[in-house]
Amino acid sequence: FYTGPSIDEEFSELLIAPVTMRDEFTRMIRREADHARAGRRARIVAKVNALEDPKIVEELYRASIAGVDIDLIVRDICRLRPGLEDVSETVSVYSVVGRFLEHSRIFYFENGGEPEYYTGSADWMTRNLDNRVEAVTPIEDVEIRRQLRYILEIMLADNRKCWEMQSD
Repeated sequence: FYTGPSIDEEFSELLIAPVTMRDEFTRMIRREADHARAGRRARIVAKVNALEDPKIVEELYRASIAGVDIDLIVRDICRLRPGLEDVSETVSVYSVVGRFLEHSRIFYFENGGEPEYYTGSADWMTRNLDNRVEAVTPIEDVEIRRQLRYILEIMLADNRKCWEMQSD
């Protein structure tokens, strides 16, 4: 990838950084905002190590303004401020840090009742989206989707190791 024309720029399923991932995540976040404006179910749950990319943060703010319910599970740095009036009122940011350094990334988009799950190597960081080769794949298998949903629900229900970021 870095030494010559060795990678195609079109992928049928995979989101590949720095080629398609940023545009596809942006498209999915905007699609959730469109669903919310149309009165359909709209929710984003993202479990990442870090959220620092200014463009993704801006897209999430716009989605929140549109009414998308957004739950972010961010282990480390998070540049999005939840709970800001008229900006991020529908956003909650949680961090769960325990004994083990846990690195899974899971992305959930409600998609108006047609849920989509993704998992892979990338955080929502500029370096991951623009400066590294990263891959995120959609999950189609029903059992694996169930497991991912369970993981997200457990993380969001944690009342021992979880802290919630406030707007201040």
